[in-house]
Amino acid sequence: QVQLVESGGGLVQPGGSLRLSCAASGSIFSINDMGWSRQAPGKRRELVATVTSGGSANYADSVKGRFTISRDMAKNMVYLQMNSLKPDDTAVYYCTAHLYPSARAQALRSIYDYWGQGTQVTVSS
Repeated sequence: QVQLVESGGGLVQPGGSLRLSCAASGSIFSINDMGWSRQAPGKRRELVATVTSGGSANYADSVKGRFTISRDMAKNMVYLQMNSLKPDDTAVYYCTAHLYPSARAQALRSIYDYWGQGTQVTVSS
């Protein structure tokens, strides 16, 4: 079993900042990409940012220049620093990981996708 647990969400005023954290634990052999997605009420889930095992990051156009994704490989953690927050950033934020749960899975190139339970971010005055 693999668990992804997010933390750091909350209520913040427009222009403010929040830092989300996500810890992956359980049966993990190696992790490829980690990332963050979000879903606002009545909207489709949106990929916000991803980071590879090599540290390369990609961002949705809507958050470029405001959000920064980073990861700690040794701790199996990923972070999302969110600055200059806008009301449109209000959503449930989900941590994601593409990983091999065992050496056998990696040898077979059987990669699995895992999601956290989500953390609410509300941007409002």
